Amino acid sequence: MTSSLDQLSVGTLDWLGANLDHFDPFAAGAGTATHQQAAKAVLELALLRHCSTWTGGPHGERLGGATALLRKLWQRPEFPRLFDAHPPSAPTYGLAFAALAPDGIDDTVRRATLARLAPDFLSPAGKSPLKRMEIRFYADKAGASHTIEPYAGLVGQSPLVTLTAATPGDAAEGEAADGDTAPLTDSEGYSLTHAAFFLGDYGRTPTGLDGDALAHARELVRRMLDHCVGQDRWDLAAELVISQFILGLDPLRTPSGAAAVECLVRAQRSDGAIPGRSAALMASPSAPAGEFFRKAYHTTLVTALMTLVLSSGRPSWHRD
Repeated sequence: MTSSLDQLSVGTLDWLGANLDHFDPFAAGAGTATHQQAAKAVLELALLRHCSTWTGGPHGERLGGATALLRKLWQRPEFPRLFDAHPPSAPTYGLAFAALAPDGIDDTVRRATLARLAPDFLSPAGKSPLKRMEIRFYADKAGASHTIEPYAGLVGQSPLVTLTAATPGDAAEGEAADGDTAPLTDSEGYSLTHAAFFLGDYGRTPTGLDGDALAHARELVRRMLDHCVGQDRWDLAAELVISQFILGLDPLRTPSGAAAVECLVRAQRSDGAIPGRSAALMASPSAPAGEFFRKAYHTTLVTALMTLVLSSGRPSWHRD
């Protein structure tokens, strides 16, 4: 299993490093559409680099090229302006930009981006518990003043606690009521993983869950992970494996986590990429490079993140 994790790690990190031009919105030949699409992709790359600074692992040095690209982009005033192409998400993207800045750069652009955020964005008013967790997560890393309540007040409202898995009899209209029924909807599955990411800082801090609440969250993740493996849902499977780690488990020693890692190994191409969010949505091997990148980068990146987190070792506060 360790060799499988190493294979995933080396391959995904090398593929990302070989495709940095596709992340760079200012690379030669990049058009307006590329600029807009690249903004979110760059933030995901920045999150991977940010986590790599503490997860370590045997292959983290493969992110050197990505770090160099991010250092340049974080000092270009025109880069955070690309977020304005996504008005509903622009404040969140701007906050994440400030939070994920590489160390040792001129932070003039970072500070200017923070200054553009409206005070009401950094308040809890009108926001779901998950959104408040996200804002607190990035605001704390960015050193931004906010009025979001402490995580202790949010954990009980998080999807890890409030979601309930469906049973086969709960299948939606038009969906077969059989063993393939998803325990959670797609949006619920992603809210589950993102709540774990924000509460547990990708395995770096305690989530605040214990007792029955922790057991409930672990079971939700297990059931959804089993479903994703059965359906070759690669990106969500990788996120759920990270969630298992955050919840204090060793995914490589759980049947669902080990099965997910092997599922991702089977999906990985010889060049290291995971070719899409799922088998149903995977890019054609003959797709043009830009199209292939758009379909493959997210799942390849989150799989790389999974390998770094699982290789980072268990923080001392974790207890099974």
